[in-house]
Amino acid sequence: MRHQSLISRRVAAATVSLVLAAGAAACAGPQDGDGPSTSGGDGEPRKGGTLTVLNGEPQTDFDPARLYTSGGGNVPSLVFRTLTTRNREDGAAGTKVVPDLATDTGRPNKDATEWTFTLKEGLKYEDGTPITSADIKYGIERSFAAELSGGAPFLRDWLVGGGSYEGPYKNPKGLASIVTPDARTIVFKLRKPEGDFPFVATQTQFAPVPKAKDTGTKYEERPVSSGPYKVVKNDGDGERLVLERNPHWSGKTDQERKAYPDKIDVISGLDSAVINQRLSTGSGADASAVTTDTNLGPAELARVGGDKELAARVGTGRFGYTNYLAFNPKVKPFDDIAVRRAISYAINRTSVINAAGGSALAEPATTFLPEKEAFGFTPYDHFPAGKTGDPVKAREVLKAAGHEKLTITLTHSTEQNRQTSPEVATAVQEALGKAGITVKLQGLEGNAFNEKRWSAKDAPGFFLSRWGADWPSGAPFLAPIFDGRQIVRDGSNYNHAQLNDPAINNEIDEINKLTDLSAAAKRWGALDRRIGELALDVPLFHPVYKRLYGKNVKNVVISDWTGVLDISQVSVK
Repeated sequence: MRHQSLISRRVAAATVSLVLAAGAAACAGPQDGDGPSTSGGDGEPRKGGTLTVLNGEPQTDFDPARLYTSGGGNVPSLVFRTLTTRNREDGAAGTKVVPDLATDTGRPNKDATEWTFTLKEGLKYEDGTPITSADIKYGIERSFAAELSGGAPFLRDWLVGGGSYEGPYKNPKGLASIVTPDARTIVFKLRKPEGDFPFVATQTQFAPVPKAKDTGTKYEERPVSSGPYKVVKNDGDGERLVLERNPHWSGKTDQERKAYPDKIDVISGLDSAVINQRLSTGSGADASAVTTDTNLGPAELARVGGDKELAARVGTGRFGYTNYLAFNPKVKPFDDIAVRRAISYAINRTSVINAAGGSALAEPATTFLPEKEAFGFTPYDHFPAGKTGDPVKAREVLKAAGHEKLTITLTHSTEQNRQTSPEVATAVQEALGKAGITVKLQGLEGNAFNEKRWSAKDAPGFFLSRWGADWPSGAPFLAPIFDGRQIVRDGSNYNHAQLNDPAINNEIDEINKLTDLSAAAKRWGALDRRIGELALDVPLFHPVYKRLYGKNVKNVVISDWTGVLDISQVSVK
């Protein structure tokens, strides 16, 4: 998570598949509080038909080396299989990692510094040639090439020799830390223990790429499929992507993807209002359409709420994402914990949530970790402010610390994304004003905002921020933000407080050694609670995602891993 490519992906995810204007999350169902739904209409799901995907953002960089996170969302996972994958089930059950190309989720050595996987028998590419462990090794190695940048950075940090490796185009000998003793076995040697390695093995870098078919930067135009669908058209760098069945894919080796439709037509570059209108009306092909990146807004939700038929076609989810106020203690007066505590007491989460779109689209947060068991969620509220803030307590804390008058600056984005937007910033400003804190607002254009907030040298003292997990675990949530060894001085630094506490760093290392994910989750939760006492951030809310789907769409599955409707499960006939 240290690279600029990551934050650009973060921002894309935040405006495409992860955030309010673009959603992601768990529990499927027409309304808040409803249980998971696995049917988008009457009748059982059947094979056949065409699924249309209406999106705002193009499916760019359709190369497994360049995509980010688990399958890069939904569409890539139809073409690229990986060693492991997410369990394709509703809600919390979907946070589990399961085998994909591999026979299991990996076998670690005693200290989790070495992981061994065995491939299933009978795996084939779209042309009928067998998939081998050497293809997976090559696929990973090419993701290190500078010309194919953009994917997740973890393997560069984790693999022995990964930090200096430049890819197979410059170093054809490959990485010695990836060993393939035979065609079905692959072994990874790590610099340090990583109990979460099975989660990382879900990322598209682990998709096999046949060396003989590698066309470098042009590979994204017609990549070789290992999944149930193959690319037959890729126009405008992902603006129009058409997928048809891979005749050599077999459901016998793939228990996760249902692959009901015969064809998937991905149309991008559409305005969000147009997408929701087309899904609402459901004419022609739009009756069998979904979106993987466009949420309903407050006004649209109000209209949908008055229409029972439309309300029954809204998928609801809660992805592992937290919006928060970040402090940089290197900037005065935020070096004083009393100031940070006072702000924590003063915050009015009700007004913040209203600014973020209302309670249908955001839920209050007092913990940094999302409220899900897989992350290790442990309830706490070190600075209870109630629903509307406690300005009296905030004033008391400030007075005791000698701050009779306080003027501070809050930096935010000028983009209308309902998360780091002017509306949310104004809500914070008003709440702190009641506690006697004068807040000046500094709005920056999106790119400038991201560059500033992720700069270790030039980060503001107080700013709106957000963070989402690359997989459902406490590791990708807490380590990038609070591990002192991940502070980056000359690039994208996500440790906004520049915290470098040896005890916390050590606890992160100890948890990373655990391959018992349940035990690890409990310790991540305890660490979150411990860090929370330092008042280095103010959790504000967790986004809720609401998306329409077509009236002919069936078998709606939305897990807590991705939070988006899983198109590998959808039936349209």
